Amino acid sequence: MKYLIIGGVAGGASAAARLRRLDEHATIILFEKGAYISYANCGLPYYIGDVINDRDKLFVQTAASFKDRFNIDTRVLSEVIAINLQQKTVSVKNLHSGNIYDEDYDKLVLSPGAAPIRPPLPGIDSQGIFTLKNVADTDAIKSYVRQYPDGKAVIIGAGFIGLEMAENLHHLGMKVTIVEMITQVLAPVDFPIAAIAQEHLRSKGVDLLLGTAVKGFERKENGLTVLLEHDQELEADVVILSIGVRPDTRLATEAGLQLGKSKAILVNQYLQTSDENTYAVGDAIEFINPVTGNSMSAYLAGPANKQGRICANNIVLGNNHIYHGSINTAIVKIFDLTVATAGMASKHLTAAGIEHLVSTTHSGSHAGYYPDAEQLTIQLTFSPKDGRLMGAQAIGKDGVDKRIDTLSSVIQRGSTIYELTEFEHAYAPPYSSAKDPVNMAGFVAENILQGMLKVKPWDITKSFTKDDFLLDVRSRDEYEAGHIDGAINIPIEKIRDSLNELPRNRPVYIYCQIGLRGYLAQRILMQNGFNKVYNLSGGYKLWSACSREEAGIKKITLVTA
Repeated sequence: MKYLIIGGVAGGASAAARLRRLDEHATIILFEKGAYISYANCGLPYYIGDVINDRDKLFVQTAASFKDRFNIDTRVLSEVIAINLQQKTVSVKNLHSGNIYDEDYDKLVLSPGAAPIRPPLPGIDSQGIFTLKNVADTDAIKSYVRQYPDGKAVIIGAGFIGLEMAENLHHLGMKVTIVEMITQVLAPVDFPIAAIAQEHLRSKGVDLLLGTAVKGFERKENGLTVLLEHDQELEADVVILSIGVRPDTRLATEAGLQLGKSKAILVNQYLQTSDENTYAVGDAIEFINPVTGNSMSAYLAGPANKQGRICANNIVLGNNHIYHGSINTAIVKIFDLTVATAGMASKHLTAAGIEHLVSTTHSGSHAGYYPDAEQLTIQLTFSPKDGRLMGAQAIGKDGVDKRIDTLSSVIQRGSTIYELTEFEHAYAPPYSSAKDPVNMAGFVAENILQGMLKVKPWDITKSFTKDDFLLDVRSRDEYEAGHIDGAINIPIEKIRDSLNELPRNRPVYIYCQIGLRGYLAQRILMQNGFNKVYNLSGGYKLWSACSREEAGIKKITLVTA
């Protein structure tokens, strides 16, 4: 048998290696139009920022090592320019010599990846404007920014790579500004989680221009000028475009392979394309999302590696290994914070017309009496019918990764928030509490689902009328240090003695610092004949972060308008 793989890095290299392990006697050829076949693309921003100093550590395999270890004919700087599905051949251009030749195959694997989006803005090809996709991009950026050790960097786009680049350029001593068209960082998460991240970014000296569009660029004698809407400008020494990526489907389209709704290569559950002899993996494919049932892509190294393995299994052993899809579990370091997500955010479920409930909890990363415990915020989305967990987001300084991995597993298996209430974790004071943050998130979600806890989102206060009663159940000192306008303060310890002071026929909205005391007060009132009692989800902590960030975004909008 003869197998051809187009594209290396995560999906293609994984498929090639697995093919060899399954079929020692096959002819396997991997084509890569770049100079490197397998490298740690997720580590590129950290090499630019001098967090990773040894460039060689970025390379998982070289063409030579791949050949020596796996006996795979690895051809770098070789671009496949056409596929003939009927004749089962590909046309390859040697980028060294310019020669073009054909290669036949029995089975073909496509792993072309995705290309960074470069919108046709005036001046976008000016010197000093970069995208980050591969090692060549990395070398170019690293060499360029060395000329400006105290310079100004503008990041266009506040996704995962954009925020990683912001931190790493800041680490080099540059003044960093992030410009983002939508009104929050990290589009995959909901605004409350993003708001906490935004406050942290600002505290580190990173400027955020949210809800702001870029109109173009100008190259001047003293550097770059970034042209923003409303005639605003930013001066920059270097600009990083992190607007997003687009599946590279040119070869597939020209060959006649079927694309999906998102214009990526459509594959079935075996990662097989519309041509029975062609499989596809990685950033360029589209598959069914296991949460929503809609088709989607996943631009992540983890799913691509797993797809490569599954694809190879099906090619050699027959279509028996089902790919169950990706729920886009992802994580990013933002200075001292970690933000992670899995499954579907509330805003995306709402956009898809999927009914759901939301819970937000704040818990300690480990036992509070053990030193250096940090607060960790978890937000869940789940079905109001059966409690099926649909999405999870977490942000904090410690322990975010292991919590999101647990929650991701529950989402993948289609399990419910009830499992979280009994999740058995490894507990010792340095690592967790007897009730882990995952348990606490499950308890709150269970209470919401069973009607014992009625919650409202942080922004419900913006729609209050004179009939709404806002109750702050924190201590007097906490109240005086900062509270929501119009709130009446009755500490939780005095609620039972103050029932006659509260309106029974008006909606009562309760809040404390993080939600626990508010829940206790709500249970007291509900069992004493108060029927319209609601708890402010996430408490004053979440409300204040979201309110400050929303006010800041409005202020920027007013200034630029």
